[in-house]
Amino acid sequence: MNAPARVLVVDDSPTMRGLISAVLNADPEVKVVGQAADALEARQAIKQLDPDVVTLDIEMPNMNGLEFLDKIMRLRPMPVIMVSTLTHKGAEATIAALEIGAFDCVGKPHPGDPNPFGGLVDKVKAAARSQRKSMITSNRAASAPAVATASDYRAGRKIIAIGASTGGVEALIAVLQKFPANCPPTVITQHMPHTFTKSFSERLNRLCAPTVEEATDGARLEVGKVYLAPGGDRHLQIANASAPCCRLVDREPVNGHRPSVDVLFDSVAELAGRNAIGVILTGMGRDGAAGLLKMRHAGARTFGQNEKTCVVYGMPRVAHELGAVEMQLPLGSIGEEILKSAAARKEGNE
Repeated sequence: MNAPARVLVVDDSPTMRGLISAVLNADPEVKVVGQAADALEARQAIKQLDPDVVTLDIEMPNMNGLEFLDKIMRLRPMPVIMVSTLTHKGAEATIAALEIGAFDCVGKPHPGDPNPFGGLVDKVKAAARSQRKSMITSNRAASAPAVATASDYRAGRKIIAIGASTGGVEALIAVLQKFPANCPPTVITQHMPHTFTKSFSERLNRLCAPTVEEATDGARLEVGKVYLAPGGDRHLQIANASAPCCRLVDREPVNGHRPSVDVLFDSVAELAGRNAIGVILTGMGRDGAAGLLKMRHAGARTFGQNEKTCVVYGMPRVAHELGAVEMQLPLGSIGEEILKSAAARKEGNE
């Protein structure tokens, strides 16, 4: 058995520190080696304890979590999991933290929550196994060709479907910033809580040329629009072959997720077939791998993020092993390759 993942818990609330520690210590593969009430205590604890992973509250005295995270990523890069309130303000700060380089995020539980910090243990273990680098930042900085503009890009009739999980905030920004304002209609499932997906869609809309919005039931797929699956209690699918639109459906979780990438990819394979492009990005587990295989069998082009540029090479690895991925690419090349595959070649053709 490997040594337990060693965790430092940072939160200004003694109650919250105790709760997080209890959840983590209940798993034999995780050990909380220290606690800190603020950034000053946390800095000393990191030096003394050299933890594998830090869980970090966003709202703290003396120095907030974002400022402290920025210092960690610049001075001593290591896996950090943000613990945030499920409020709009907390969600916006969490999205900013994921851009800075946080490994992943979890929401603070509400009173009576039967499963407080669901997923935290698995995220901590994955973070401890990861070799966290600033590779995505460097990928974006070293991005290849300029973004296509609306005047020199003409969309064909393709639909783009993208799935992502851990590391997906940075990865999706890197991909979508390559898209022009008249990109093909694009549907995305990213694993994150409901409040976070709303804030993330707003953030993407500010950063990217296309219009990015949280998907709503019945929203028609249009050129120049990107639809992000809302987190929470429904899956995103596409429906209506004559006039494709978003459909939010009530179903049990698939692969432990709701929304699930597999549910999205299955619907795209069935409805769009060869007129689709499937992309699987960084993330834990296997969600999306089987659906991407269905897309490929239906004639779609399929791409996966390569191991070197993934925060977690889980979902893309499984998809590659299944034969679902036609081509593995570094993150910095994926946006451009999608556009090449989706562009109209000549009038009247895809």
